[in-house]
Amino acid sequence: MVKILDSKHNFLGIEKQYSSFETSRVVIVPAPYEHNPSYGTGSKKGPDALLQASHHVELFDEETKREVYKELGIATVHPLNFAKKADEDALQLVYDAVYDLLQTHKYTVVLGGEHTISSAVIAAHAKHFPRLSVLHFGAHSDLRMEHQGSKFSHASTMARVCEFIDPHNLVQVGIRAQSREEAEYIRDRGIQVYYAHEIHRGAYTKVLKYWDDYVVEHLTDNIFIDFDLGVFDPCLMPAIGTPEPNGLLWEQILQCLRKVTRKKNIVGCSLVELSPIKGLHYPDVAAAKLISKILNYSL
Repeated sequence: MVKILDSKHNFLGIEKQYSSFETSRVVIVPAPYEHNPSYGTGSKKGPDALLQASHHVELFDEETKREVYKELGIATVHPLNFAKKADEDALQLVYDAVYDLLQTHKYTVVLGGEHTISSAVIAAHAKHFPRLSVLHFGAHSDLRMEHQGSKFSHASTMARVCEFIDPHNLVQVGIRAQSREEAEYIRDRGIQVYYAHEIHRGAYTKVLKYWDDYVVEHLTDNIFIDFDLGVFDPCLMPAIGTPEPNGLLWEQILQCLRKVTRKKNIVGCSLVELSPIKGLHYPDVAAAKLISKILNYSL
């Protein structure tokens, strides 16, 4: 039997009527994994901070005019217990949990934790959904073959993903930090990358066509959204381990999500790298509202 969190601790503070596992279409999975941070720490506290902050997000979405939790039900399972598990063992735990949920036809949202977990979440979805594309929002390419001696570093997440999906089906948005080797990997493997500096200066803007139109064109029908909060500019999202200047803004992100969700089938998502700052609540609330927006748009 799957154990779920009650309304005092679950996503959005939803009462039992709309948050039971059996009747919910959506399942939130907290995955507080942090093992190989390269700079700032605290991402293991991200899922709990997001869940607490979500109680201050309105249940009614003013844009879509929906109360999606009433339509579909949203259950939140107990956080994954990593104990002393790390690297392959930790990823196996994530993979098994997510794949089991997909087998019961649940729309799964995984909350990290460091970006490392996303490779396991995506692997489970790739096995379940044919010709999966990955839409990765982030500041860093995370395509290093290894980092600091580990191929399971958060900086290697998308390199691991490219081992089991066609790199042509990986689309990255908001990137603004990478090594020369990563740039060469992108060129050689045909990965589609929409760099932050190009988006800001209108490099993709044509007559009646914008950068997010090109994003949609390069995606297959089934899409997994991998959301590293570092994609946002640090002025909006300072609570991350490795901040980079010149990030994207809230409306730019929502504009892209609206367009993708109107034209493609979003099959699941992950949100990672929230590292809460004591006394600064906005990043936690923004992360929670982003999950709410994705659910309202995609389902």
